[in-house]
Amino acid sequence: MFGFNTLSIDKKGRIAIPARYREDLRNQNHNQIVVTKDPQYPSLKIYSYSEWNKISLKLQSLQGLDPIVRNLQWTILGNAHQSDIDIDGRMLVRIPSDLQKYSEITNENQVALVGMGNKFEIWNIQNWEMRQTGGSMSTEILDVVLPESIKEMSF
Repeated sequence: MFGFNTLSIDKKGRIAIPARYREDLRNQNHNQIVVTKDPQYPSLKIYSYSEWNKISLKLQSLQGLDPIVRNLQWTILGNAHQSDIDIDGRMLVRIPSDLQKYSEITNENQVALVGMGNKFEIWNIQNWEMRQTGGSMSTEILDVVLPESIKEMSF
């Protein structure tokens, strides 16, 4: 599941997964998803439940006494929102209001959905365009020195 999409977000804070991804999700029987914060950018990550299980188990197993690890656990695990999607319907994904605020998509009509293989990212359109042209955002976190246990993980 790769590629960029511009999607409408409805008044209830929902997006519909594009048709080009639905067959893959149906074939994999992914009827639950998890939406959480991206720890580096003001964007969100959407994982199938099976992919989320892999990531969450790895994060849970890390040493929580390391302040950087603990902050990542709070950000990713502590803000995770699990929901069911109708794999035979429009596959609507509801974005909770606190996650909309974090990703700066509150009161937006459209968002960027980026297929990243095993996950999706949701971005405010202007932030996505800024990152694509090499611009930086005041809220991105690029200067953290990550522990080795985190560097090996794929978020």
